[in-house]
Amino acid sequence: MKLNSLRTTILAAALSCAFLPGLASAGIFDDDEARKAILDLRAKVDAVNARLDSKLETKADKGTVLELANENEALRAEISKLRGQIEVLTNDLTNAQKRQQDFYVDLDNRVRKLEPKRMTVDGQEATVDVNEQRTFDAAMALFKAGDYKAAAPAYTNFLTNYPQSAFAGSAQYWLGFSYFAQRDFRNAIANMQQVVKSYPDHPKAPDALLNIASCHIELKEKPAAKKVLESVLAKYPDTEAAHAAKNRLAALK
Repeated sequence: MKLNSLRTTILAAALSCAFLPGLASAGIFDDDEARKAILDLRAKVDAVNARLDSKLETKADKGTVLELANENEALRAEISKLRGQIEVLTNDLTNAQKRQQDFYVDLDNRVRKLEPKRMTVDGQEATVDVNEQRTFDAAMALFKAGDYKAAAPAYTNFLTNYPQSAFAGSAQYWLGFSYFAQRDFRNAIANMQQVVKSYPDHPKAPDALLNIASCHIELKEKPAAKKVLESVLAKYPDTEAAHAAKNRLAALK
């Protein structure tokens, strides 16, 4: 019977929709498909209504009319149920799309944070890795906190792991200064000399020479101190360090 076939089709559609919420997250059923399903179901209900009206107009037997009326009510109930399911489905799709968008935005932000950054370090443009900067900042934090004993190995570790870093010159300088602050003047001299040798154009190179001179003065090595101060004037004549070196030379005479 065609009516039974129609009902079977509608029920099959209802059964399918019962599983649609679970498929929404997989992107199998979208809003357009849901709307099309509703339109199709409405068309089928209208067809049944038309048949019902036709039976009534031709004064068909009461049993047939009653059967059609019952079928019609059943279909209306199925349609109402499907509409509710599709509304839930549409809401689930919207929420899933929002969650997916939020996920990708969050993922993109996380990836960006892990990407190397272009930045200016000691007057030079450089690409700096996130872990590289964190390691350097951690060593600087120890130094600024006055924990020079812990800062020295932290700078050494940084230089071992990132020898080509844009922060290497500064790390070398502050390593020497960490030893100076601990009054370990020999190690201070060795590391400050490394600054001048490996990073002669670094902004801290003139200060490194001044610190070497200070170490020699602390060690009562006056001739060595004078020699270093004179090298400051020769290598970096137009710097504040040169002005300081000139004053110190005058005080050593």
